Amino acid sequence: MKTTFALCAAAAAIAVFSQGAFAQASAPANRAEVKAEAKAATKAPTGEAQTTTKAPSTASDKTRDERKAATKSDKASGNLKTAGESASVKEDKAMKSTGTETTRDERKAKTKAENKSGKIPAAGEKAN
Repeated sequence: MKTTFALCAAAAAIAVFSQGAFAQASAPANRAEVKAEAKAATKAPTGEAQTTTKAPSTASDKTRDERKAATKSDKASGNLKTAGESASVKEDKAMKSTGTETTRDERKAKTKAENKSGKIPAAGEKAN
């Protein structure tokens, strides 16, 4: 018990007196020095490949009136797609149902019957 106490006291003494050894040798940097270091660090190369090529220009080579005229002609010829449309209108019409449509009530009744017969698994269950 006395040795444990002695070891703890020695460890505490070492911890208290060794703080001076870990202190900084110089005073902390002031704000101007920190700003200068940060500016120098941002200007220094990071070792990564530096690209000097410029990004392509996003400016149009046509005037606004030319773009408007092209849009009007595309709209008149049917080549202009509406906002959010990914395929032509003709393809969208072809994808619609062929006349064997069911009503909402019919779909609900069919689902209810399949659920009662066990064809539809419970939530979180794996389908067979």
